[in-house]
Amino acid sequence: MKELFDQISIASSTIVTKTYSTSFSLGIRCLNKKFHNAIYSIYGFVRLADEIVDSFHGYDKQELLADFKTGTYRAIEQGISLNPILNSFQQVVNDYGIERELTDCFLASMEMDLDQTAHCEDSYETYILGSAEVVGLMCLRVFTENNRELYQQLKPAAMKLGAAFQKVNFLRDLKNDYEVLGRVYFPQVDLSVFSEKEKKEIEQDIEADFVAALAGIKELPRSSRFGVYVAYIYYKSLFNKIKSVSSVNVMSERIRIPNAKKLGLLAGSYVKHSFGMI
Repeated sequence: MKELFDQISIASSTIVTKTYSTSFSLGIRCLNKKFHNAIYSIYGFVRLADEIVDSFHGYDKQELLADFKTGTYRAIEQGISLNPILNSFQQVVNDYGIERELTDCFLASMEMDLDQTAHCEDSYETYILGSAEVVGLMCLRVFTENNRELYQQLKPAAMKLGAAFQKVNFLRDLKNDYEVLGRVYFPQVDLSVFSEKEKKEIEQDIEADFVAALAGIKELPRSSRFGVYVAYIYYKSLFNKIKSVSSVNVMSERIRIPNAKKLGLLAGSYVKHSFGMI
């Protein structure tokens, strides 16, 4: 029965999400249950593509990503894939009318990671759009449940939230991206002499994204507002911790938020949500 395989596919995407990201997993659990499977499926798809270009060393990443890309489009067209991650993703795409251009844009950014090690302003913006902003739009398609007017209204804020998350990831992973993967995402930044001035400029850009994103979160339907706000709070807390350390420390260690702290942030967010303070 296809229904049984679909359940297995959703379970696979859920396992991927919970294994790779505590923050997003907790955020998803704070959404209305009707959105859980869809958002797990989007995250599973995004995570698997990211792992191909970031982690599968010793394998032909270009061939793996090409196969993944072909399989993605075939799954969406046929409404099924024997790859459970792609099977659950195609279901979301077809159920919520996620545009082909969003998937195109995301996969194009993943292809950039195969051979591009540095960015100018234009390529940086293109990469952020594909790797993060369109993922925010995929999720927004789910949250707005085919309400086109609401989707258009919240679209800019959803893109800013995706951008903020990605840029915080870049700061958090600065050392690994530079030393292991040989990548520098921030344009015109020399990480061999990463300065406080450069760090501050990057942080100001991220802060502006967070401000714009929060305004949109407040306008989300109640069914999704709390879950998105939790993810926002987790990343804002990580960002604040990164801001509190020096550029030298950012280049020498991976800044984290302990799970105990995350639970405290969850509790505080729940209180604000319950009293309509978001």
